[in-house]
Amino acid sequence: MKNLLLAGAAAIAMSAAPAFAAQASTAGAATAVVPDNILLKKWTGPYDGVPPWDQVKPAQFAPAFQFAIDEMLQEIDAIANNSAEPTFENTIEAMERSGERLDYVGSIFGVYSSNLSTPEVQAINKEWSPKLSAAYDKINLNGALFKRIERLYEQRDQLGLDAKQKRLLTRTYEGFVRRGAKLDEAQKTQLSNYNQQLATAFSDFNAKLLADESTYTQATEADLAGVPADVKDAAAAAAKEAGQAAGTYAIANTRSAVEPVLSFGTNRAFREKVWQAFVQRGDNGNANDTNALIAQIVKLRSDRAKLLGFATHADWRMQDTMAKSPAKAMDLMMRVWKPAVARVHQEVADMKPFAAKDGVSTIEPWDYRFYQEKVRKAKYDLSQEEIKPYLALDNLVKGMFWSAEQLYDLKFTENTGKVPVFNPDVRTFEVSNAKTGEVTGLFYLDTYARQGKRSGAWATTYRSRAGLLGDKIVIGSNNNNFTKPSPGKPVLISLTDAETLWHEFGHAIHYYLSDVKYPSLGGSPRDFVEYPSQVNENWLMTRPVLDKFARHYQTGEAMPEALVKKIEASETFNQGFATVEYLSSALVDMMLHTKPDGVIDADKFEREALAKLDMPKEMVMRHRLPQFGHLFSSDSYSAGYYSYLWSETMDADTWEAFEATGNPYDRKIADGFRTYLLSTGNETDRAEAYRQFRGRDPNVDALLKRRGFPTN
Repeated sequence: MKNLLLAGAAAIAMSAAPAFAAQASTAGAATAVVPDNILLKKWTGPYDGVPPWDQVKPAQFAPAFQFAIDEMLQEIDAIANNSAEPTFENTIEAMERSGERLDYVGSIFGVYSSNLSTPEVQAINKEWSPKLSAAYDKINLNGALFKRIERLYEQRDQLGLDAKQKRLLTRTYEGFVRRGAKLDEAQKTQLSNYNQQLATAFSDFNAKLLADESTYTQATEADLAGVPADVKDAAAAAAKEAGQAAGTYAIANTRSAVEPVLSFGTNRAFREKVWQAFVQRGDNGNANDTNALIAQIVKLRSDRAKLLGFATHADWRMQDTMAKSPAKAMDLMMRVWKPAVARVHQEVADMKPFAAKDGVSTIEPWDYRFYQEKVRKAKYDLSQEEIKPYLALDNLVKGMFWSAEQLYDLKFTENTGKVPVFNPDVRTFEVSNAKTGEVTGLFYLDTYARQGKRSGAWATTYRSRAGLLGDKIVIGSNNNNFTKPSPGKPVLISLTDAETLWHEFGHAIHYYLSDVKYPSLGGSPRDFVEYPSQVNENWLMTRPVLDKFARHYQTGEAMPEALVKKIEASETFNQGFATVEYLSSALVDMMLHTKPDGVIDADKFEREALAKLDMPKEMVMRHRLPQFGHLFSSDSYSAGYYSYLWSETMDADTWEAFEATGNPYDRKIADGFRTYLLSTGNETDRAEAYRQFRGRDPNVDALLKRRGFPTN
């Protein structure tokens, strides 16, 4: 029951499903006849069973959820009410085996709610998120079950447990306490009420944001002056699909569609129009406005934290992180924030002469990317458009697979068409050990933006490796939102998008290499989970990848050394903007969730928080609060968006270890990285695991140096 360690309703879209028996029998629970519903059946076919995407219909979810919830609760009751003395096997291991069918149903629904979110799916999500939250609360707040766990915990040093068993027992006990197991009955009822209200609010936020991101900004040829041809082709295809008149264009309200227009469009008025549509998502005072929901969510979180005995939501959330406290996370962020803001002011000063030539006296947020390209060209004789012809998506996918094989012996072999997929554009790949040939996984690659798919990029596992359950073959996916080209055209992406591609694949590498016994030790603290993915970005610009895979989409020639040198020379270019854009979002997140009373007006709070930080007026947060899905679509990243910076501190320090060898594919370093950090899940303390790998704690100076900021 891996989902039990997730935050209640968030589990609906985040499960990593283990196997389950054909009929329920865990821990002595009464066996029930399983209804004839494909979602409740054991997965069949190759790879120890694959998701039956070709047979799933949304109407099947409601009865599947109900049966699977009932089964899970019966299994838990059987554990809690077992007349035998509690043992690690009949309590902790039994819990690890429970709820497996619900995990399976949740893993499939997670794809529907994230990748295929029709109004019907949104209605299911809104109905069942609070019901799932209530079901998990029945477990977390089960007094008889907690007594068994507590008794084992108190005797943990006398039970003859190995280190991993003791860690699982300790984490299970602490997790139950953190989620309210020691509250009285009235408090438990109140806690469950808070959790269910939050689950409903998360669902509503997702639906409103998706609606705003499903809109387009209509454009003419004149509007798109200066915009690259491949971007215009994709916008023309989007307009045609949306039923717009011939000769018009449609700019989707997503980052991948908007940023090329902001970077290269010479029509300043249209840049502003596109920018306004993008940054105002969820903040337009209409039916999709999210401000009231955000206020509700923040207040509920604050009240819940106080009920659980914590000063703020951030204090509660950060108990199970590497940072441990809001103050420690804020200290790291502010150490980077001040030099980043100073760098932004320098970047703006560099832009002003170019803006003046266009009669622009003030750099507005919709100007920043446009004039940064002018500066990049002047300083380094470099433009993103010079780079893109060498960044064909198909080649980069081959490159990231090749890199994983060199480092970890992970071999990816395409088998699209051999297993069902949830959308015709999805490609699939068999994962195996390059040396032994043993099949270890199945990988789904969902590349393009489309209606009903949430924005951004993410990785998901549908089944994780867990020795206790006999699960050996990992099934997972990467999901991106690149703009689908018109038929016959290549997909050329920016260097930033290429980094995103490799980032998400770093998550995939992590879950394909993870090899743990207990499902609940397969995850990672929030401020560790981005670390392996951020490390993986580094291999994108290594010479072997560039030589083999960064080839011109028309000529097939490798990226010239002169161009590589220009990219390398510009590595710290625009790091002020990139850092402030991200870090402002992380700082406002932490400030929001350390507000003691939790009473906020979202727009006002955002403005005042940014004013306190002296946010440069020429830019906005990467994720403004009204569209900040990381924070308000679940509890997952709340008071946790800082984790990217925390992880990047380890990432920069790790990359220095590879660079010090003179070989970015040094197998000794890669083997240590895999052995201590990638394969171990959360079986050991992550800070200690890092020390085993590196011989010391990470040094923040490596991060500052990478971004071109002064070190202490």
